[in-house]
Amino acid sequence: MSSKFTGNSVDYSRLLLSAGFVSNDEIDTVLHLAVNLPKPVFIEGPVGSGKTFLAKAFADATGRRLIRLQCYEGLDESKTIYEWEYSKQLLFTQMLKSRIEKLTSKTKSIEQAVAILSKEKGFFSEEFLVSRPILEAIKGGDKTVLLIDEIDKSDAEFEAFLLEVLSEFAVSIPEIGTITAKSKPVIFLTSNNSREVSDALKRRCLYLYMDLPDREMTKKIILAHIPDVKERLIKQVLDAVDSIRRLRLNRQPSAGEIIDWVRSLIILSAEDISKELFIRTMTSLIKDQSDIDSVKKSINSVIRGE
Repeated sequence: MSSKFTGNSVDYSRLLLSAGFVSNDEIDTVLHLAVNLPKPVFIEGPVGSGKTFLAKAFADATGRRLIRLQCYEGLDESKTIYEWEYSKQLLFTQMLKSRIEKLTSKTKSIEQAVAILSKEKGFFSEEFLVSRPILEAIKGGDKTVLLIDEIDKSDAEFEAFLLEVLSEFAVSIPEIGTITAKSKPVIFLTSNNSREVSDALKRRCLYLYMDLPDREMTKKIILAHIPDVKERLIKQVLDAVDSIRRLRLNRQPSAGEIIDWVRSLIILSAEDISKELFIRTMTSLIKDQSDIDSVKKSINSVIRGE
């Protein structure tokens, strides 16, 4: 049990570590509040800081189903919340017309036929409703984690669709009414801060900023994924990453890319990182050609003591 919280608290650090995520007190506290208030979590930070991985690790560690909505321009309700299954509705209409004709031939009255059929399911009923990720999470309740990934890549107008979901854990459908979660899903929203997200959305969420991990945290992350890596190699990796992060790159290496690089070095049986070996393996670490060129020009400061 965690000593940070009172009552029957969950040790999120331990749980997340079992899923490969290295947490800290701030993250643990936000997760504790997100589950117990409950309230969505808005996570902001640079690309590669682990925002999406946190949501995935939380779902995995707590045994919840992860429902992911990847944001992009042009998202609307039909792609994210719900839409009507028009083909089924059309078939239902044809069947309804046929039954009305049969009943009319018996009752001699269209009004009577309609009155009889009005007791059955309607044209706009849940049977004809197709749930998209948001409605799916609302229906799934506390057995689900809804990840709305890179909200800053969507149109600003899309945020308006989310306000009811974030504040009330509910979705309003004009033809049916409001569908409210019987138990609350855990909701994560991530942003790389490529555009400013509205205050209305942020007010409905807990806020968490995740920066690229520092040296100590990076070492913990490496050991969480590759526990048998040698200390000598870790030190050289961390020294190289520190030097790279002092360069003005378009995109700094993420924790996942650092792990990939360490694995590449281990596969190649590396005990030390020479300049030649670094250049051969650097595409595991750096994924932008102009950044690769910049690092190569600074190779003497990145890899020392060859």
